[in-house]
Amino acid sequence: MAKAGNRQGKTLVCEECKEGNYRVSKNIKNTTDRLELNRYCPRCKKHTVHKEKK
Repeated sequence: MAKAGNRQGKTLVCEECKEGNYRVSKNIKNTTDRLELNRYCPRCKKHTVHKEKK
């Protein structure tokens, strides 16, 4: 079984429609700032910026 360690599960939220579409794991020691990725939003039906939920 894998150790949890410094990794935490985070939700990415679309900036346009505010829907949580993606779950990612992030190393909280190495990456202290919030994630901001360009991903496909099925609700908007286009690629938009997705930010880490608070």
